[in-house]
Amino acid sequence: MPAETAGRPAPRRTTLSKETVLRTAVALADEAGTGVPSMRRLAERLGVEAMSLYHHFRNKDLILDGMVDLVFGEIELPPDDVDWRTSMRRRAVSMRGALIRHPWAISLMDSRKNPGHATLRHHDAVIGRLRSGGFSIAGAAHAFSVLDSYVYGFTLQELSLPFTSSAGLEDTADSILKQLPRDEFPHLTEMITDHALKPGYAYTEEFGIGLDLILDGLQRRRESWP
Repeated sequence: MPAETAGRPAPRRTTLSKETVLRTAVALADEAGTGVPSMRRLAERLGVEAMSLYHHFRNKDLILDGMVDLVFGEIELPPDDVDWRTSMRRRAVSMRGALIRHPWAISLMDSRKNPGHATLRHHDAVIGRLRSGGFSIAGAAHAFSVLDSYVYGFTLQELSLPFTSSAGLEDTADSILKQLPRDEFPHLTEMITDHALKPGYAYTEEFGIGLDLILDGLQRRRESWP
């Protein structure tokens, strides 16, 4: 045995699995804030050659399908042991949490042509819970659409804000007020000074308020849809 290798253990080969590849891809996307990483970057993180990835995924689209499916797998399925409103509320809160953890996924959640098992299970469970809650199939489609549009839209707006805390909100609001002609924009001034800057205000609480407004509307219309 050559002197330079005597006593050294053989280098360990990285054992790849589809789940390992996908979870690593999700971690890289979370770090970058963007979608699917390059095959080269993903291979580097895994400690393998890029060609090794093609043994598990023929192309990047399949990796993206799997990444989205992992995110759907993190969302709480609507429970059956509570009323439909509570069930949909818990599911919406859980979805917002998943999208905050994985902001790159917002524009991709419903874009996949080959959705995975977790995605299909999630969609089927939401429709089934709405149906068991008294919605017609058309009503379930309407409710599903408006709820997801709200969750996606609110989360996207929340992630785009120039502040992440109450202190940051105050700094942003003060900066706006300093350059705001208050006589010209009285309603905006009132919103900032008498609402956003009140002690204890947190923008994140707007999510629950808006969600309840939507659920109230769905409650009123639930039995009117054919």
